Amino acid sequence: MLTTFLVIAGVLLGLVGLLALIVSLSARPATRPSSGWVADTGRRHPDAWSVPTSPATSELPTAR
Repeated sequence: MLTTFLVIAGVLLGLVGLLALIVSLSARPATRPSSGWVADTGRRHPDAWSVPTSPATSELPTAR
């Protein structure tokens, strides 16, 4: 009975740890100054978690 309890507790702790890892990896990134790789485009990298303010469709190829 004690072994069963320890196994169940270990599995639950493992699941909670996995959930904490997933949440920490998917958290919104901290605001940092823009890095050099975006300098050649002249624009900031879009924030994946914010609503697009002006969706530019001019960059999409035209379907014919």
